[in-house]
Amino acid sequence: MKQILNHLFEHKTFTREQSKNILMNIAQGQYNNSQMAAFMTAYCMRSITVDELEGFRDAMLELCLPIDLGTNDLIDLCGTGGDGKDTFNISTLASFVVAGAGYKVAKHGNYGVSSGCGSSNVMEFLGYQFTNDTDKLKRNTDEANICFLHAPLFHPAMKTVAPIRKELGVKTFFNMLGPLVNPAKPSNQLVGVFNLELARVYAYLYQKSDANYTIVNALEGYDEVSLTCDFKTFSADGEKINSVEDLGFKKLNPEEIAGGATVSESAAIFSNVLKGDGTSAQNNVVLANAALAIRTINPEKTFADCYYEAEEALLGKKALTSFNRLVQN
Repeated sequence: MKQILNHLFEHKTFTREQSKNILMNIAQGQYNNSQMAAFMTAYCMRSITVDELEGFRDAMLELCLPIDLGTNDLIDLCGTGGDGKDTFNISTLASFVVAGAGYKVAKHGNYGVSSGCGSSNVMEFLGYQFTNDTDKLKRNTDEANICFLHAPLFHPAMKTVAPIRKELGVKTFFNMLGPLVNPAKPSNQLVGVFNLELARVYAYLYQKSDANYTIVNALEGYDEVSLTCDFKTFSADGEKINSVEDLGFKKLNPEEIAGGATVSESAAIFSNVLKGDGTSAQNNVVLANAALAIRTINPEKTFADCYYEAEEALLGKKALTSFNRLVQN
């Protein structure tokens, strides 16, 4: 580790193979907690390269517990987190809306690190029991159109570093990996990232994959469509700046999409939106992200058509039905 840290201190980068080996060693407990904390801290003081991200991803996928849901015709709505915006659980709610609209969702999630309430925090609080049992996850997907993949149950590396990440309390390169290492390997992905530089690195990786993808970065630094500002998307159709007004919305104030100060407050917002008691701002931001996910699956459809599908799923309580079936299954 001393050699690796000196390499970082000299502002040098790692090859894909070196990056893979570093993460394999982290996962297998080759370094102590102080060394891993030092690595994660030093590493985040510079930008990640494509080779490094590929190497870290390769290690995570090689080490992960594979899950076969009988199909990869699935979508994941997953952000990197780490944007420091403390919004409510928008992408998780949008996942249930997409499921309610009839699409199969494999939601990859984890506890919040740089925010107080990640997707796993709210799901656990609302009664969902995490599992990596294939039969149960298949049943969830069949009956609720959605399964929830709690990352530490599938990724030994995440489990190893979880206490360190929690103590550091800031985003690390593990945030950047979350959307890339869904163990179900969905063929459709809506990926939110916290800055444009990382969005371009992601776009380069996804161009080499077979997935249908949309990468999103809101220009004020959100890792999702926030409707507080215009947002950039990267897909097979190229880069595009999307205007909030052109999509038919008025720009929101950041306070209108704020999350709760505690997990229980965040869960209350989550439940209110699912039950149809969310504010128009909360509903619109969830529906905009769900619509973009549906359009990722069906690029021939217009955003307006996809938004209508999403709206019908939320307001018709189909999203709530998906959630209840998942939790009760």
